[in-house]
Amino acid sequence: MSSLSFLKSWAPLAVALLALAALLSAVDGPLPDARGQLQGTWLREATEQGVTARHLLVLAPDGAFRETVRVVDGTGVATDYVHAGTWLYDGTNLKRKYTVVNGHPPSRLNVPFATFEIEFESRNEFAGIDHIHGNRIAYRRVEPETQL
Repeated sequence: MSSLSFLKSWAPLAVALLALAALLSAVDGPLPDARGQLQGTWLREATEQGVTARHLLVLAPDGAFRETVRVVDGTGVATDYVHAGTWLYDGTNLKRKYTVVNGHPPSRLNVPFATFEIEFESRNEFAGIDHIHGNRIAYRRVEPETQL
C-alpha cells in the first residue's frame, strides 16, 4: 500500500475525529481544566429567616480571590462586607484562605479557611458542600462588571 493510498483511507476517520472533538467542546459541561473553568465572577444568593445575602466571588487566574457580600435584614437595612485571600482547586475541593476579612487581616491565631467539595452543574454553575459545617452553596457565573 503506497503512503498516498494509506493517507486517503485514514483521512475520513481523521476528519470525523476532529468533528467529534469540536462537537464535544461545545457541550455545556465542565471543561477538562476545572481550575481554569472556575476563574471568573460568580454569584450566590440565599434567603433565610427574612435575611437575604448575596455573595459576589471573583476567582482570579493568579490564585487570588475577592468576595463581596451584601446582607439585607428583614427591615431592609443593608450591610456590605469585603473579604480577600487566595484560592485553589484540587480537582474536588474549592479551597479559600482568607487574608482579609471585612477589610482587616484576620488574627494570626485564627486564619479562616473555607473548603467546599464542588460539582459543576454546567459551564456556568457549580454547587458544593462544606462537610465540616454542612453548609451548601450554589454559584452561577455572572458578568465581571456585576455589582451587588
